[in-house]
Amino acid sequence: MQQKKDAPLRSDAQRNRERILEVALAELTRSADAPLSAIAKKAGVGQGTFYRHFPNRESLVLEVYRYEVQQVADAAAQLLETRAPDRALREWMDRLAQYAMAKAGLADAMRKATTARGTLTSLGHGAVTSAVTLLLEANEQAGTIRPGVTPDDFVLAIAGLWQIDPHSDWQQRAGRLLDLVMDGLRAGAPSR
Repeated sequence: MQQKKDAPLRSDAQRNRERILEVALAELTRSADAPLSAIAKKAGVGQGTFYRHFPNRESLVLEVYRYEVQQVADAAAQLLETRAPDRALREWMDRLAQYAMAKAGLADAMRKATTARGTLTSLGHGAVTSAVTLLLEANEQAGTIRPGVTPDDFVLAIAGLWQIDPHSDWQQRAGRLLDLVMDGLRAGAPSR
């Protein structure tokens, strides 16, 4: 009897899956070419269990990336609960930069896993777009940024993040870039 695709996993199967994802995140962040057999071994699961959850490298890499992007996206709403909209936006940009620099190995794995189909561009786009939309709308309503900034405008403005070498003094460079973006967003804001 085959399990339905949308049926929830048994608790032991769910634990195995989560363990595989945790190990995969660490290993793929360290090296884009981490062997799947090493990931399975470090996760304490057999090859059969591993491949039942993730039939190939691409499916594993995509799921790790999807999970990580969702964590960054979820931070937007959490920040808005405790901070002024402009502060929440700027802190979220720092978290995005930190994610981008810390996960350089994962980004390499994503590029290798998705080069042919362009999946990298669309994967996680919905979660990040939702987070950016939430932050931009809160700021526009508060009058802390110029009206009419779209999520696409924002993503283009911060695209320089992906040009920064994660092995350099990236914190200082990213901070300057994101401060410039914030200054540009604030220019023309009604409350200024």
